[in-house]
Amino acid sequence: VLSVEPVASIQAPMVKLSSTDKRVALAKVPAPVTGSLRWPGRPSLPDGNESWSFMVEHRLGGFCVFVGEYQNGKRVPFEVWVNGAEQPRGLGAVAKTLSMDMRVTDRKWLEKKIGVLVKSRGDDGFDFTLPGGNSAVTVPSLVSAFAQVVRHRCAQLDAFNPEDGESFPVCDAMFAADQEPKTGTDGTMSWTVDVINHNTGDDFALGLKELVMPDGSLRPYSFWLSGVYPRTLDGLCKLLSLDARVMDLGWIAMKLRKLLNYAEPLGDFMARIPGSEKQQTYPSTVAYIAQLILHRYAMLGLLKEDGQPVESMGVLQSPETIAVVNGSRRMPGKLCVECNTLSVIRKAGCDHCTNCGADGACG
Repeated sequence: VLSVEPVASIQAPMVKLSSTDKRVALAKVPAPVTGSLRWPGRPSLPDGNESWSFMVEHRLGGFCVFVGEYQNGKRVPFEVWVNGAEQPRGLGAVAKTLSMDMRVTDRKWLEKKIGVLVKSRGDDGFDFTLPGGNSAVTVPSLVSAFAQVVRHRCAQLDAFNPEDGESFPVCDAMFAADQEPKTGTDGTMSWTVDVINHNTGDDFALGLKELVMPDGSLRPYSFWLSGVYPRTLDGLCKLLSLDARVMDLGWIAMKLRKLLNYAEPLGDFMARIPGSEKQQTYPSTVAYIAQLILHRYAMLGLLKEDGQPVESMGVLQSPETIAVVNGSRRMPGKLCVECNTLSVIRKAGCDHCTNCGADGACG
């Protein structure tokens, strides 16, 4: 008989709401199994990996979609990216976020994520011949075209059909898994902040809809943009909104931290540090959006300002950040002439490579 210990709830500050402060409220949430969300990092492939590519041509130019694959008994997709000088702004962030979902062992979750992108609408719809198609069809947006290309390749690799007895740990850890919670006629409250990037012309409001959890804490569950911005970012908001509905806060926190270093050519700009009067340079509008959302979670007492959960629920298992080679930790250092990595340190008075183990000069 298998027994599962219940997951402790996050001890977030209790919020007393006034009669006019209407918010969507959840009556109950799932109790995911401890350690069920395994988040492997990008596979280490010393000899590289193969990829499948497809060219997307639209009225403003064209870009190429790549789906990276590796052999693990059968071919498995594990990342997607876009390349080309005419790729839509922000689509690289969508691809980066979707790549993380490919590396989680939950086929239903990957299909759900790609599905919301396929339905994404914008002002950039166009006629497009899908992979395997004979004639052009009208797609509602560039994000939708991108998603349909990725879906086609994932379907070819049988990435959606679960095997007998296969579990769905991410979907099982979601609150409101079937659809996003909808408001009544009283509406709901949201946190809104302005974002302005003069280098790219972005000028919009970022909105986070919030609901009341059964323990009385507030939780963002849907992200929206309104104003002047690349419409591809609507796709990013759709992906992150699903991530926000996973019970363990470590999930959305890791997704947002991965976007903090997302850079755009000529897209860096100065902006106020959330919660401070000081300014700093951010590598892109996307990176600043991620920082603002992390700040809101910190304001609600759910995350620390560095993006780490205040209290771990023990559901998420994140990858190791330090490589382990032959049972020892690889450490940064000087160049090794044997393996050509920056891994040489001083050990017991001698040069020692923590990557390949080569010993050098002593004294």
